[in-house]
Amino acid sequence: MSRPQLVLASASPRRLALLDQIGIKPDQIVPADIDENTLKRELPRAHATRIAYGKARVVREKLASSINTVILSADTVVSCGRRILPKAENDQAVIECLELLSGRRHTVMTAIALIDVSGKIRTKLVETKVAFRRIESAEIEAYVACKEGLGKAGGYAIQGRAAIFVRFLSGSYSNVVGLPLLETFQLLKGCAVAGT
Repeated sequence: MSRPQLVLASASPRRLALLDQIGIKPDQIVPADIDENTLKRELPRAHATRIAYGKARVVREKLASSINTVILSADTVVSCGRRILPKAENDQAVIECLELLSGRRHTVMTAIALIDVSGKIRTKLVETKVAFRRIESAEIEAYVACKEGLGKAGGYAIQGRAAIFVRFLSGSYSNVVGLPLLETFQLLKGCAVAGT
């Protein structure tokens, strides 16, 4: 049997670039349009896993006629304790996120969901601890003005200007960007999509 087709259930340019970094090119990109709102009393780990699984399932249903296809999806959540920070959709949300994260540790977690050719789902949750130094008001204003934090979980992009806020990081750096590469590679290798 030929190598399975890989479908990326994400419109994220960061995830596509991260996969490209390790030599993996999806055969198709099919974004999953699902409700990503947090359920009442939902904890960060459960939220990330539910959303990643939901994206993969929706795309598999869209491609019901496809055979020999592997679906890969992911969801990244930034949390302070039990609180899930939003994907910052406007300048005010970026300000609120950075003010909350200033001088504090937080957790970035990405849930990966993969549906193999038989329909079996595999999931993996990866956590990275990040600590920001104290961020001055003028620095927050400058960061907001550059618009880099818009659309990002927690209101920042570690691979960009926000790198100067990071005092400490423990765990996977690529996870904070949007996709933990080691764990993703291992899941894809297990489905004969990656590796030798």
